[in-house]
Amino acid sequence: MEYIKIKNADKIVKNCPYVINNPQNLKGKWQSLFKNKNPIYLELGMGRGDFIIDMAKAYPNINFIGLEAIDSQMVRAVENLTNKNLPNLKLINCNAEEVDNIFQKEIDTIYLTFCDPWPKKIDEKKRFTHINFLKKYDKIFKKQKHIILKTDNKGFFAYSLETLSNYWYTFKRVSLDLHHDENPIPNIMTNYEKQYFKEGRPIYYVDARFED
Repeated sequence: MEYIKIKNADKIVKNCPYVINNPQNLKGKWQSLFKNKNPIYLELGMGRGDFIIDMAKAYPNINFIGLEAIDSQMVRAVENLTNKNLPNLKLINCNAEEVDNIFQKEIDTIYLTFCDPWPKKIDEKKRFTHINFLKKYDKIFKKQKHIILKTDNKGFFAYSLETLSNYWYTFKRVSLDLHHDENPIPNIMTNYEKQYFKEGRPIYYVDARFED
């Protein structure tokens, strides 16, 4: 996926008060950063940040962290946070492969919202539901493992159901068309999701858990 490069994106991101520039230094200490004992929810590949920002607004008693590797995307999130006061939100500009170097048994829920499906077989290990990533998540979940995934890509969704199931996750809820379910659930949309909804594309959803 290609993104428009933004001049001085790295400087803009680093100067944002919501952005944690050396997240590895906070491994095991994120609760103290938020100055409370509220649960911490992490979104990997947050893009422009629409979802994680709106979640932070809607649920002030939950701490949210958005992670994005592309600084030109992170800039959009920074712009969206102008004149907003969200003490329960932090952003990280780094690759998702670093998650187990950043967190240690601190995360309650992971959101995978419209992440890159990496459809080519050669890129399989880059998928956020590949077993290598699932093993990384094991190291950062606080207690119960909990992953919520939304995507418009049917192939990636099928792949994810298989890898999660093989890793002994169980599915609390699965939807093949989230916006037209008979029993709707509270749903905050991402920027991509809003566009796909207008186009009438089905949104695939799974709430996956692993309980010891």
